Amino acid sequence: MNASQTAAKVRLGQLKAEDLTKDCINRIKEGNAKINAFLEIFEQSALAQARAIDAKDPSQRGKLAGVCVAIKDNILYKGHTASCASKMLENYKAPYNAFVVERLLAEDAIIIGRTNMDEFAMGSSNENSAFGPVKNPLDLERVPGGSSGGSAAAVAAGMITMALGSDTGGSIRQPAAFCGIYGMKPTYGSVSRYGLVAFASSADQIGPLTADLQDNALLLEVLSGHDPKDSTSAQKNSFKMAELETKGLTVGIPSDFLENLNPEIRSCLDKAKEVLSDKGINFKEISLPYAKYASPCYYILTSSEASSNLARFDGLRYGYKDESAGDLEDSYLKDRAKFGPEVKRRIMLGTFSLGSAHAEDYYLKAQKVRALIANDFAEAFKQVDAILMPTTPNTAFKLGEKTEDLISLYLSDLYTAPANIAGLPALSFPYGKDAKGLPVGLQLYGNYFEEAKLYALAALLEK
Repeated sequence: MNASQTAAKVRLGQLKAEDLTKDCINRIKEGNAKINAFLEIFEQSALAQARAIDAKDPSQRGKLAGVCVAIKDNILYKGHTASCASKMLENYKAPYNAFVVERLLAEDAIIIGRTNMDEFAMGSSNENSAFGPVKNPLDLERVPGGSSGGSAAAVAAGMITMALGSDTGGSIRQPAAFCGIYGMKPTYGSVSRYGLVAFASSADQIGPLTADLQDNALLLEVLSGHDPKDSTSAQKNSFKMAELETKGLTVGIPSDFLENLNPEIRSCLDKAKEVLSDKGINFKEISLPYAKYASPCYYILTSSEASSNLARFDGLRYGYKDESAGDLEDSYLKDRAKFGPEVKRRIMLGTFSLGSAHAEDYYLKAQKVRALIANDFAEAFKQVDAILMPTTPNTAFKLGEKTEDLISLYLSDLYTAPANIAGLPALSFPYGKDAKGLPVGLQLYGNYFEEAKLYALAALLEK
């Protein structure tokens, strides 16, 4: 059963939430030793939630009644650890609930545990966690993608049917592609960031990872909506999945952005185009001339914001405190040494880009490129309803394969970063496999707040 079917049976009283939760806990305990997807199971609180749901009148149970959902380790759940997979926050307990957690609880979802991730969401392989890498359940020698690799691996392994991730440059969609599941990066501002530990505030976005397309849309319905506590939260109504007439829609192919594409991924893209054409979808070649600059633009802007956001973790206000430190300088040196190498690298890059001697050449220029990229998409969406492209330039690579080749690793975000730069929604879905049997992910970009079109088009391919 998918999550929608499970919740329906719990609402009818045909299944008990407590039994489902115990079963889920057992699956996680059995599978996690190999994959390292979960950092913690919230066993006691999850079972208490389940018993409370079973005690409710069935007619009062929510949309996700009895469904176990995992949350990425950078989302706050009151009274529970939120470490961002970092030694810096290893013992930090959340003092309040994130907006998305409140939404899940209101619909009677059971928050089952926190998933592993790249430290402070910085990475494309989930090898940067302070608590060990996550392994791809489809091939334990390969990465699951990052930074939401723990959430994606948990879903792909069948431990859970739903999980939350965060996407700053592709951190939901890339692991979804590598693990062969569905991942949605919603329109910026459609899901509140309140209670998400900030990496880059202008690009971060919480979204759903699921094994089933219908479940993905259902989870986005639950998560979306205006939040007065988040100044970037959109005033739009919550997302509602609707039956859309897809015949006659036009999908764009950014041919100038797909040069030198991996032949196996190109084959899957061509097949998807053929299937959609047979179902009445029109195709049009479009140009995104500045999209190829999205990756370097992304790394300058997000590292700059990370440099600012992570300044608070100094041992005085937040984070690890070394009690043996002497003066203030010694304290900073010892406390901030708890950051891992990738986090340090990005803080240094961001601090350099924001420095008075370099800001005009790097940070301000990247902001101008950001505007050009957003304008490319604005022009494209005057001609098309959605844009089809690969999620990643390659399928899942082996653990350790790219640790010394950072440029190649950073270019994993080539096709995903533009959505965050422009604030657009993008849905990654599995479509075909490569010669090694590894899943290929394709993605659909949409115009602002048009997630329903992306789900409708992906449903045509699923059928």
